[in-house]
Amino acid sequence: MVVSRSLATLPSAASPRVQHHGATAISVFLPKEHGSWSLALEPLALGLLVVPSWAGTALSLAALAGFFARRPLKSSLRCDSIDRREKNTPVLGLLMILGLVALLEAVCLGRAAALWPLLLAAPLGGLFVYFDLQNDSRATAAEIVGSSTFAIIPAALATLAGWPAPAALALAVVALARNLPTVLTVRAYVRNSKGPQRHVTLPLAASAVACVTLIALRATNLIPTTALVGTTVLLARSAWLLSSLRPHWPARRVGQLEAGLGLLYVGGIAVAYHLS
Repeated sequence: MVVSRSLATLPSAASPRVQHHGATAISVFLPKEHGSWSLALEPLALGLLVVPSWAGTALSLAALAGFFARRPLKSSLRCDSIDRREKNTPVLGLLMILGLVALLEAVCLGRAAALWPLLLAAPLGGLFVYFDLQNDSRATAAEIVGSSTFAIIPAALATLAGWPAPAALALAVVALARNLPTVLTVRAYVRNSKGPQRHVTLPLAASAVACVTLIALRATNLIPTTALVGTTVLLARSAWLLSSLRPHWPARRVGQLEAGLGLLYVGGIAVAYHLS
């Protein structure tokens, strides 16, 4: 009985106060947009699975640090409340240190010259930060440049592993062929579910261009056939979700569909690269 009463006086792990504190700590750096997880992590997974290397792993960790630093960086630059800045500053500092150390590790393990694809990704990342500071991170242009930033990183992972520029850029195009049509398709689906059938031309055109581009890359043997098959499946997905036969799903279920397609896309292409 005494033990029971003593335990009862201890703070419960499930108490609202502890839960709130944990949620607040996590919310400092975790993105609110669930779709951003797939658009950022899928290209990194694709690059690491296709061309695994210690230098590439270090660069991926640096990219992840930048991904998680987005919210505390925004809070610091926008001069939020003192309480919020006190919570964000240590997290931002830690993520910046981790990102810098990981980037330096990638340079040490690989070659600095091999990181040239980051020159393509950096301006897009800077443009996304600008949109984010204007509270426009969910605008179409912001999501396009943000997803494109991470889609280019597989090229750097490939060059760190010694791949030539054409093959490395082709790998980035494979990631772009997944990310860009997906952004446009999901946005159009959500809009169409709230009103008349509109906003279908651009996502369908983007999906078609992705297929045509991968057909050209496959003809030059820069990518495996599976990549083209995956993009064709994504084109069919876009046509279905944007047609009159589209399912009446909530955004959450569409996100689950995209997560599953992303796993199949990345996993199938990674296996095909190794088999070829």
